[in-house]
Amino acid sequence: MGHRQKHVDNRGRIVDVTTQPAPWQASSGHHARQRVFTQSSKLQDVLYEIRGPVHEHASRLEAEGHRILKLNIGNPAPFGFEAPDVIMRDIIQALPYAQGYSDSKGIVSARRAVFTRYELVDGFPRFDIDDVYLGNGVSELITMTLQALLDNGDQVLIPAPDYPLWTASTSLAGGTPVHYLCDETQGWQPDIADLESKITDRTKAIVVINPNNPTGAVYSREVLTQIADLARKHELMLLADEIYDKILYDDAEHIAMASVAPDVLTLTFNGLSKAYRVAGYRSGWLVITGPKENATSFIEGISLLANMRLCPNVPAQHAIQVALGGHQSIEDLVLPGGRLLEQRDVAWEKLNEIPGVSCVKPEGALYAFPRLDPEVYDVVDDEQLVLDLLLQEKILVTQGTGFNWPTPDHLRIVTLPWSRDLANAIERLGNFLVSYRQ
Repeated sequence: MGHRQKHVDNRGRIVDVTTQPAPWQASSGHHARQRVFTQSSKLQDVLYEIRGPVHEHASRLEAEGHRILKLNIGNPAPFGFEAPDVIMRDIIQALPYAQGYSDSKGIVSARRAVFTRYELVDGFPRFDIDDVYLGNGVSELITMTLQALLDNGDQVLIPAPDYPLWTASTSLAGGTPVHYLCDETQGWQPDIADLESKITDRTKAIVVINPNNPTGAVYSREVLTQIADLARKHELMLLADEIYDKILYDDAEHIAMASVAPDVLTLTFNGLSKAYRVAGYRSGWLVITGPKENATSFIEGISLLANMRLCPNVPAQHAIQVALGGHQSIEDLVLPGGRLLEQRDVAWEKLNEIPGVSCVKPEGALYAFPRLDPEVYDVVDDEQLVLDLLLQEKILVTQGTGFNWPTPDHLRIVTLPWSRDLANAIERLGNFLVSYRQ
């Protein structure tokens, strides 16, 4: 079987290239034959378009000297968001004690800090420090969890749109991602009827991304309770991605998934990357709550994978205790007068000023997910659209289908640039769309 890959050709078009495995090829060197190594078939359905072919082409343009405004990835540091000084000082001071491996789950002081954090979350179920796993970012912990959970053909229910790592990691683990719709007309809340209609006897888990990436939706208690009821009814696991739980606007309230499902096996994922602006440190955690006695073998699988990677990076683990126990500076950025709130407002207002473009107001996270009205914009290939935007305006965004949205009528835009730069970029997007045709 050939491997399908996408590339940007020299005419600025997205093209599919299928490479056929050829076990041996002729060589003009000393040996008559030379083995050709091809990509594993396990990667056939694994995609991560945030850093896909358009991103790769942007890197080539940068190498040629072009300045690219990157609105494709939630990476706070390049936009002037610095980590709190106390975190960096603590890591520096801990370096002499961070030269060896730690426990495979992570250092005790950091896990205890995570434990204490959730003691303060209203209604969060009781758990033990041994139920905490630290990781090289949430991404590693997601991949470990799905590798430990899934057999070939097992299904995981994932929101559409989603953070695509969930879909990619499910496929990589041999599972089948099944996407349940979120309703744009209802503020991107999950469509519970659609979710329930997609549960089968192969379904293992429901993924809940709240606050949501890419839409910025913050889920209501009613919706979370309905999801918990479905998990309880069908004996499913809940996988709660809550990395943006402190990035909330306009008095939005984050409700932890585990708090409405104390009797359901729930894995809660979080970390320092976004709220503490240290994405490069790769520091995350996983907390297991609910009836763990029904999941002994699965949890042993997570521990096995934790042992195999030896331990999370130790210097970054030392950031957790001081980050969680100190001043929560993210609040200064999301309250009135804060930079993140101001930029969210600018993005939302400017996007809705573009004819034929509408955007639900994000209640959390770092993104806007505007819709391009198909009656106004006849877009059949949204990946080609974002490539054409890159080539013409040197602005890099991500197409909506890259987040497993089923139709080519959305874009995700990161709201991290300074307000002036963000407003300018969206104005240029609007000018580009006026004359854009496919």
